[in-house]
Parts: sequence; structure tokens; C-alpha cells
Amino acid sequence: MTDLTAPVTGKKLLFVTGTRADFGKLEPLAHAAQQAGFEIGFFITGMHMMGRYGETRLEVKRFAGAEFFEFVNQREGDALEFILSKTILGFSDFVHEHRPDLVIIHGDRVEALAASIVCAMRYIRSAHIEGGEVSGTIDESIRHCNTKLCATHFVSSEAARQRVLALGEAPDRVYNIGSPELDTHARPSGVTIEEVKTRYAIPFDDYGIVIFHPVTSEADTIGAQAKSLFACLEASGKNFVVIAPNNDPGTDEIFATLEQLPSERFRIIPSMRFNYFSELMKNAAVMVGNSSAGVREAPFLGLPSLDVGTRQNNRAQSMSVTACCAHETQAIIKFLSNQWGVRSAMNNAYGKGLASVQFVHAVSSFVFWQIGFQK
Repeated sequence: MTDLTAPVTGKKLLFVTGTRADFGKLEPLAHAAQQAGFEIGFFITGMHMMGRYGETRLEVKRFAGAEFFEFVNQREGDALEFILSKTILGFSDFVHEHRPDLVIIHGDRVEALAASIVCAMRYIRSAHIEGGEVSGTIDESIRHCNTKLCATHFVSSEAARQRVLALGEAPDRVYNIGSPELDTHARPSGVTIEEVKTRYAIPFDDYGIVIFHPVTSEADTIGAQAKSLFACLEASGKNFVVIAPNNDPGTDEIFATLEQLPSERFRIIPSMRFNYFSELMKNAAVMVGNSSAGVREAPFLGLPSLDVGTRQNNRAQSMSVTACCAHETQAIIKFLSNQWGVRSAMNNAYGKGLASVQFVHAVSSFVFWQIGFQK
């Protein structure tokens, strides 16, 4: 007789990762699952495989005791639909030989959509991390597609859970665990700020962090937005650590602006190890840009952030977040003058840093593995 109360262990969990950002969210879940007795594998693709973005596949492969499978799904300048089709073919070939028990897919990138499609077509159990978010671009459409394709859902807030339910998903398929990257921010980083500055050659003691990504629906104006934003930052006289943008259409225009910035005031870094990035955020004066880190992670740490443009529209609400467009010069200057170094109380809207505990509790239950594929 099957013991329905005994924890499930030993199953093969495959985490699909295409960017440094999604790996920061998946890594805490993978570590916790490994400690609970699951076998861990990573399907590494996307930006991880590209030298321009730091070849972060090497960071993924620092994860001890896991299997790694690499797939080059794109070259510089490839169209998103071409990347999608190529990734579907590659991931389909992969699961034909290595059929995992559960595929964990994050968010809204084309790599995630490819994996979701393959899992749905092949009836391979899948779990979608951070569905139910809103952003207003093609990312949101891809994210909702992943929700409908995946078998189970691990969302980051009650609002996200309600959106997933509104899409027609059954309540017993949806788990609100909070944002997984907050697990890393909630604990000591394991490094000092001096170690971070040394490793990444950051010469500043007082600095802000900037992450400004392309917006796929605004590729024709993103270059002008970048020029306006960084002109304001340069005029402020303050120091900034800039994390390079992702590889969506428009990234070349942003890089063209970054290349013109004075190196004595702007330190541009392709990518960072997530625990180092966490320590960098914990010691920063502000965060500026359009990354989700500015509207989710920064409020959790009490770090004031300036959300620039439309990329994170309606994504999150916090008193520590100020919104403006890239051309609102006075608003940017006012934020840098009034909010620099002004910390606020921790915001727990996206959890308290316990996502990995709740994730393992779910996947270790007998009930989770009885959820059917038919919706």
C-alpha cells in the first residue's frame, strides 16, 4: 500500500534557464530540492551561451551535484520567432533522450515558451514559476501562454494567483510561494561588499545601480530613451554600476549609449553572480532602470528605486518605487536628489524569502504528482 504521507524523493527535476535573471530565481529552488533528495538537472541555453553577456553558462555549472545540458539557440541579431522555433527543436530532441519527471520553467522568455510547448505536446509534467504577472509587452502574452501550457504553477503573490485562476487554472494547481530570488536576499550573501568591489573592479563607495533593458514593442525609440536617461545620470555627478541589458531587439542601441559613458563614473558589467549582486544591492544608494529587480527585489531590501518607462507597468506597487518615463528629466533629477541613500521599511508583498521551502513542500507531496495533464 502506498504511504500517501511519505515525502516523494528521487524524481528528476529539470530546470530550464536562458538568462542570468531566471537562474537567480531557479537556483534557490534547485538547491532546496536537491537537499530534499531530488535529482537536479539544468537545460542551459539563451543568453547564458553568449560571450557578450558574460557567458553565464559557467555560473550555472558551478551548481554542485547536478547534470548540465547546453544548447546554443541563437546568434546575435536573430529574430525572436526564429529563436523560439530553434529552441523547440533542440528541447524536443533533448527530452526525447532524457525524459525528466518534472520540468521547471520560469517566466516569459522565448526559451520558457519553447519548453512549455514541448512539455505540453509530449505530456511531460511541467511547473511554471512566476506566472500571473503583468507587464504590458509581448512578455506578458508569453507568460500567460506558459500558464495555459504548464501543468502546475508557483506564483509570487496573491494578485498573481488570482490572475492565474482568472485564466481558468484550477486552484489545486496553483501555489503562492513568493518570489524565489528573495530567498537569496533574505539571507547573508556570503561575501562582503569589498569582495564584490574587488571581483568586479568597482571603484565606488557611494553608488547607484542601473539596469535598463530593451522593450520589444518600443525598439524604434529605445535608443533615444537610453540617451535621455543616461544623460540625466551623467549630469547628476553621481557614480553608477551598470548591469548590461538583455538581448531583446533594441539592445544594440542601448549598448551604443553605454559605450559613450565616462568610465570614471560608470562601471559597466556584463553580468554578476547572484549572491554578489545581492550584496551590491544591499549597499547601494538607489536602483534605476526597468528591471523587475527595481520593483520587486529593491522594495524587499528597502532600496529606493526609479522605475523608468513602460516595461514594468502595473507589475508591483511599493512606496519606495518612483515611476517616470526616460524623458522626464526633472523627475529623474528630483529622485536622485531626494531619494539617494534613503532606505525604507522592507516590503513583503512578494514573500519573506521562504519560496524554496514552500516549493519543496509542494513537490514532495504525493498529491502534487497525482495532478493530471488534462485541464
